[in-house]
Amino acid sequence: MSEQPLLVVDEGSVRTMTLNRPRARNAVDFALAAAIDEAITEYESRPDLRVAVLAANGPAFCAGMDLKAFLRGERPSTGRGFAGLVERPPGKPLIAAVEGAAVAGGFETVLACDLIVAAEDASFALPEVRRGLVAAGGGLLRLPARMPYHLAMEMALTGKRLTAQEAAGHGLVNRVVASGGALAAATELAGEVAACGPLAVVATKKIVQNAPGWPAEEAFDRQRELSEPVRSSADAVEGARAFAEKRDPVWTGK
Repeated sequence: MSEQPLLVVDEGSVRTMTLNRPRARNAVDFALAAAIDEAITEYESRPDLRVAVLAANGPAFCAGMDLKAFLRGERPSTGRGFAGLVERPPGKPLIAAVEGAAVAGGFETVLACDLIVAAEDASFALPEVRRGLVAAGGGLLRLPARMPYHLAMEMALTGKRLTAQEAAGHGLVNRVVASGGALAAATELAGEVAACGPLAVVATKKIVQNAPGWPAEEAFDRQRELSEPVRSSADAVEGARAFAEKRDPVWTGK
């Protein structure tokens, strides 16, 4: 029996999805893309799951598209785009736990996540131009919004590799940890997010993502459309009551 391309483990309100093609440097074929899509779709549908972590087995996080599978005629995309993720990430938070290299589509998969924890041996690159290709999996769309424009352009035009420390210096990753510690640190961060009100977290993510494209004169009205239902929720009342009673809130997502 072949290995499962994606391992999914739920612990409490945190789902961990682990790329599991280490012999192929976790390169994405259709089976892996489909598995990620399925896992994310289920994650979004389950109110008991509040945060997801994307990790990988082996020495590399992800080498991008599986070229051998591509030559066989496979396209590693689903309705969510490349890797079952990049065009339609989940509405709930997704955290990348990166060990080793995340290059090409692997880096684009990381950029589709909301938070990034990188081991000190992690590295990031969009080398497509070196092969006469375009990084069309979201890298060129997202990278200029995550780091200074001219540095993003240098990475895109030269295929330059960025170390974890360099990425942190540019604000591209949230935390750099010791080699082998990315998943543990990402899980800890996931716990911090999961402790917050789930309705508030989803609305907050949506506002942060969409606000840059809102006309200034409409921004507060559009924000109000997302924030007022949360303000009127039972969870908002519970949050205030728990604060007054000096206890942890018990969220219901209602």
